[in-house]
Amino acid sequence: MTVSKQLHAHFDEHARVVTAAFDSLGGGIEEYVTRVAQTIQAGGCLFFCGNGGSAADAQHLAAEYVVRFTRERRAVAAVALTTDTSVLTAAGNDLGFDGVFARQIEALGSPGDLLVLHSTSGMSPNLLAVADAAQACGVKTVALLARGGGALADRVDLALVVPTDSTARAQELHLLIGHAVCDVVEASLPHERPLRQGQGQPT
Repeated sequence: MTVSKQLHAHFDEHARVVTAAFDSLGGGIEEYVTRVAQTIQAGGCLFFCGNGGSAADAQHLAAEYVVRFTRERRAVAAVALTTDTSVLTAAGNDLGFDGVFARQIEALGSPGDLLVLHSTSGMSPNLLAVADAAQACGVKTVALLARGGGALADRVDLALVVPTDSTARAQELHLLIGHAVCDVVEASLPHERPLRQGQGQPT
């Protein structure tokens, strides 16, 4: 296969999964929008977590809410549970890696908050553990999944299972869904004056 054909195959597969995902998950994504908007309106916090590339997606999306996506508006409380190296290493060392996210939700989560889990397998023990911890704390849960959803699909309040077995396509779609939800939610928030002159533009 030529380089051109290899590249085209990636783009073609991505396009097919995007279409299939919207057809099968449109209603679920709207429910995700509603849950995020309700959390923000009630003064709750959005939490995000995942492993590997999904950890990067979790951090990315938390930043979109705290800073902004495309519009000027007030800051939104959002925390990526993947970023505090002292907490992650202490919990991993003292409690085991399965507890690195659950311990943080036990400490920070409250009823009215929302936890968003990113996973391509739905089988990671630390994500199953944090889903259970969230339920115990009264924190609602949404999971962005693939490969049929795995065990995690049955442990969350809302499971959005992208119709693919490809890790790459799943992560691409999870980020697309996250961006789309953020954009819709952000449009509903009160407008604030632009950043002061000399401050940065959207990244």
